[in-house]
Amino acid sequence: MINAILPLQNRKIGTAAQAGRRLVLLWLLTLNLPASSPVATAAQPTFRLTFDESLHETAYTGRVYVYFSSNSEPRLGPRWFGTEPFLSIDVEEWAPAAALEVAPGGEDVLTYPREFDDVDLAGFKAQAVARFNPHERQVGVGAGNGYSDVITVDPDKGVIDLRISRVVTAPSFRETKWAKLLTVRSKLLSEFHGRDVTLSAAVILPGSYYDQPARRYPTMFTIPGFGGTHFMGQSDRPVDESNPGGVEFLRVMLDPSCPLGHHVFADSANNGPVGRALIEELIPEFESRFRCVPDPAARFVTGHSSGGWSSLWLQVAYPDQFGGVWSTAPDPVCFEDFQRIDLYRDGENMFSDRDGNRRPLARRGDEVAVWYDDFSWMEHVNGYGGQLHSFEAVFSPRGSDGKPLLLWDRKSGEIDGEVADAWKAYDIRLTLQENWESLGPKLRGKLHIFMGEKDTFYLEGATILLKETLEELGSDAVVEIHTGKDHSTLMSRQLRQRIRTEMAEAFLTAFPEAAIEE
Repeated sequence: MINAILPLQNRKIGTAAQAGRRLVLLWLLTLNLPASSPVATAAQPTFRLTFDESLHETAYTGRVYVYFSSNSEPRLGPRWFGTEPFLSIDVEEWAPAAALEVAPGGEDVLTYPREFDDVDLAGFKAQAVARFNPHERQVGVGAGNGYSDVITVDPDKGVIDLRISRVVTAPSFRETKWAKLLTVRSKLLSEFHGRDVTLSAAVILPGSYYDQPARRYPTMFTIPGFGGTHFMGQSDRPVDESNPGGVEFLRVMLDPSCPLGHHVFADSANNGPVGRALIEELIPEFESRFRCVPDPAARFVTGHSSGGWSSLWLQVAYPDQFGGVWSTAPDPVCFEDFQRIDLYRDGENMFSDRDGNRRPLARRGDEVAVWYDDFSWMEHVNGYGGQLHSFEAVFSPRGSDGKPLLLWDRKSGEIDGEVADAWKAYDIRLTLQENWESLGPKLRGKLHIFMGEKDTFYLEGATILLKETLEELGSDAVVEIHTGKDHSTLMSRQLRQRIRTEMAEAFLTAFPEAAIEE
């Protein structure tokens, strides 16, 4: 759920001597260590970075990182829970083979945690990363980005060399008899971004697909949550079906990822017309290649978390294109309760409430697991592509610098009221309330939303407000708050089967002749 980038002053690096004056930034988050716990002041080493010309032939302008980990390959971080230290810095015209010396406390260096003087790096593994590919959401595992070997930090050395000599290779989709890759060059998105942009999806075939070549199937479109892609649809076997009327589904696992995070299939000023691209480009291509029932009443959409928000948005934004949505644990569907923050209220702050209490972002049971200010700063240090900044990429206007306008100040947490007002266009509760006269009849029998009573990311409040509004509007929408469930435990085997059953029943209502005799 989070990420943002603050404007940083860039300085040119041309020679090794100039590079020696540059410092890179470190990041630490230890959730289980109270902020007041005494830690002995530790010696801070300097990291001397270089990158091979074979990885990037020209001088590099962008962000460079040094990640640390106690028990894994550092570039795989940072994690949302139990985040470990790391540094980052923006560089301009860093030449191949030129030395870049970076250290905590250096000019323009960002660190996590923000206060880094007492962080003891002794014994940590360290790894440098250069974000060579600006179109990748991920840093350490983003295709095209460069990284170094892993070393163990010995502060007594004073200066530690890290040579960026490797590049992350792009993963390949493994097609099987039952899982097929669907890719479409999007003319809409390519024109918007001024470069080739491709839409991707995995298509999982039903068990009878080859045995019954004349049969056509309803389609279940699934949108994964933040960090998920169509690779989640790789499969060696068909999905076991046990649905009313012998209904089987073609399943399409969509890819919602983009350079700025998760685009949620909502047209936006920063990510472009991704919703239109799905409706006008990917779905027609899918229906031309696979034996689906090419009718909106045979298209169903579902998703969890950010995928839950996406699926609900698609049903509301394109009410005539889908036969129903089953949304689980959606991201905030009402911005009057954005993880317990009323974005429209004057004087609200993302980091602290009206009484000055620190705002939590995630919990485990009754215990706070992540604080909003910590997570926001972690994403700021890591750069664009994280969950929180992903919201801004979708909901915010584009600034004069070509980047999404920030909703809140990354140091103070102060909310920009004008930006918050612009977010109203994507407030699902508000959209339904203001357009119910036209949307209500089109959405009859199509809205199904499920949320845990104690969601891990405090998402239940917004869903409750949406439920109340839909009831006031006289909607037949099913909005359920499941007692004792959190963000992950909500998705039980029983709920998954219930969703499939209800989709099958909705399909048979529209196409009763499609029932299979058992």
